[in-house]
Amino acid sequence: MKRFWSTFIVSLLFFSTAIFLGSYSYLKASESQIHSQISGARYQRPKDSGDTKKTNNTEDRYTSLDEAFKDSNRVNIMILGMEDIRTDSIIFASVDLDNKKVDGISIPRDTYIHRKGYDGAEQRKINAIYGDHGIGGVKKALSHILEGAPIHHYIMMDYEGVENIVDAIGGVEVMVPFPMKYRDPTADPPLNIDIKEGRQVLDGKDSLNFLRYRKGNNKKGYIDGDLGRIKAQQQFIQSFIKKSLSYRLPIVVRKGFEYVKTDIKLTDGLAYATKAIGIKPEDFSIVTLPGEGELRPFGGKLLSYFIYDPYRTKDLLEDIYDIKKPPNH
Repeated sequence: MKRFWSTFIVSLLFFSTAIFLGSYSYLKASESQIHSQISGARYQRPKDSGDTKKTNNTEDRYTSLDEAFKDSNRVNIMILGMEDIRTDSIIFASVDLDNKKVDGISIPRDTYIHRKGYDGAEQRKINAIYGDHGIGGVKKALSHILEGAPIHHYIMMDYEGVENIVDAIGGVEVMVPFPMKYRDPTADPPLNIDIKEGRQVLDGKDSLNFLRYRKGNNKKGYIDGDLGRIKAQQQFIQSFIKKSLSYRLPIVVRKGFEYVKTDIKLTDGLAYATKAIGIKPEDFSIVTLPGEGELRPFGGKLLSYFIYDPYRTKDLLEDIYDIKKPPNH
């Protein structure tokens, strides 16, 4: 039940973009003093990224990831879904403000990464790094996995943030395929799911329960198992995006920043927003970090880890950054 983040964190990405779009429109109209301070703000390439922007023309494409990381105008954001001191979900979101698209890579929480001096079974998973090294440690680990990709910003959210942000936009409309009933007082947070069948607007609490639901105490759930659950979650995400990018953005702005921790400054957010206007839900895509689950012996037991594939990961990043590949590649 705790791994609902792997789905909701995707909508957090859309919400974050909505925050910036909304803050730009809202503050431009109602915060003249702040706006005057950033009236000359423009989107600027992150530090140390040079001055030349490549286009989509074949002749102008980057020839290597190193070149792309240095010169690209992309803004890379690390999004964390927190469970106490562990990162229950990590997403690398690469925002191409010039071409109006966002590419995301979801990092499984059990991704194997060995740190010198941290030899415990759980310490070899990426989700343990935050508790030992904080944001800086997670950024360093993520960049290492992603071939040295720069991480310009981070965004964090926990369970409370999920509920309050959904409430901030007035709930999310979904079609509940069947009555959802489930109780588990031992879960963290405790579960008491009771959602009726049919189309309805879910508040923050029921939205969280809808995303977390697998099957009831009577063992009844989605007819097609996880596939059905994924479809239901995708329905929720699309509805959430549509609502977030609508007329309620000023409300989202005021409420959202209370529950999202980020190092993105207001002036940077506004500058990004001016470039992000026009991004639509269909301009977002997300994939899972290439790799496979694997059982590894540890202390006489077999433990589950996700072993990422560095070669396929490099190929994925080259596709995202539109690297010009040699003939017959």
